[in-house]
Amino acid sequence: MPSRRAMLAGLAALPPLALGLPRAAQAAWPDRPIRVIVPFAAGGNTDVVTRTIAQAMQETIGKPFVIENRAGGAGSLGAELAARALPDGHTLLAGSGGSLTANPVLQANLSYDTERDFAPIGLVSRVPIVLVVAPGFSARSWTDFLALAKATAGQLNVATPAIGTTAHFALETLNHQVGARLTHVPYRGGGSMVADLLAGNFDAALLELTTALPLHQEGKARILAVASEQRVTQLPAIATFIEGGVANFTSTSFTALLAPRGVPAEVIASLRLALLAGLALPAVTQRLIGLGCNPATPDEASPAGLAAYLRDELAKYREAARLAGLKPG
Repeated sequence: MPSRRAMLAGLAALPPLALGLPRAAQAAWPDRPIRVIVPFAAGGNTDVVTRTIAQAMQETIGKPFVIENRAGGAGSLGAELAARALPDGHTLLAGSGGSLTANPVLQANLSYDTERDFAPIGLVSRVPIVLVVAPGFSARSWTDFLALAKATAGQLNVATPAIGTTAHFALETLNHQVGARLTHVPYRGGGSMVADLLAGNFDAALLELTTALPLHQEGKARILAVASEQRVTQLPAIATFIEGGVANFTSTSFTALLAPRGVPAEVIASLRLALLAGLALPAVTQRLIGLGCNPATPDEASPAGLAAYLRDELAKYREAARLAGLKPG
């Protein structure tokens, strides 16, 4: 988790131009509220994180940030809308794994290109994927779960929110790395899946920590492992998959801010300044951590940092799709 000191150091390191637009540009931008397109329904992780950081950023920018939920096509509808928007700095995209890294791998004839059609502003937060089971399930750890999976030869069912989600790619990678032969149970959204998890209608689920954390804290479900490099702040007693013997296995969803390609560099710099200022606020940091997120570091919360992150994620998704035999459709 980045410290407040690190965030403030990031602000101090910005070039003078980023500390404010030239006077002529200030009169032109922003001259109205800034629309932030969230390509999913209200209430999900991307939506909640975006609303949290947008509320903080508007204090720095001086204009309201208006959230517009445009769900559809696993995030592609909203992403296309943002990509085709006028590049004047008044329309942003709240990007995530679904719209920016899964869709380019799984959707044929996608109308936008993640790296070509967007100008990165910065990463906001990351959320690890976790393995969660109903309270009555026998395994008490990932190693117990893996041993049971191997002993039952493909009979364990693991649900994910949908085909093509970060959790689905995580499952395919796990099966390849450890030979678990876990059977995929895809849903069409997390709501019904959580209800079925609690009812014991399948053995386990791979979920974002933001969804699984309250279930674990309330004793309704148990998290067995976290797909992050280190144990998370919210669950220091829960081991990572890496600690359980799955070498280098990490899987995270994310929320990031982007603009249509062609937005002036000065506007991108000012938006990044506002993002850093928002992430430096203790109230924002505490809110994100409380949700189960890891706030972005100053390096990640930058155009270059986000561009590098997206390149790495796209490469991981393409390899996972290859291993699983998933083809664009």
